[in-house]
Amino acid sequence: MKRSRFSEEQIIGVLEEDQAGLSATDLCRKHGISDATFYKWRSKYGGMEVSEAKKLKALEAENAKLKKLLAEEMLDNATLKEMLGKNF
Repeated sequence: MKRSRFSEEQIIGVLEEDQAGLSATDLCRKHGISDATFYKWRSKYGGMEVSEAKKLKALEAENAKLKKLLAEEMLDNATLKEMLGKNF
């Protein structure tokens, strides 16, 4: 996954500028982002504080790690079942 050029603090700062009354197109031009990026940020981080965004990122990382562990265990389980099937 591509790493963002902007940190959570910067993203939330841009969104706070939007709430202060600046238009989306002006913000996008000012910060060098596309409209799609801005609206994606707004849907994901809208109304959040910086601490909440950091918690969200930590939870997403933990979720990815757990999904990877589950996939590895399922693969090991399938391999063992296949090996047991060949022995009989």
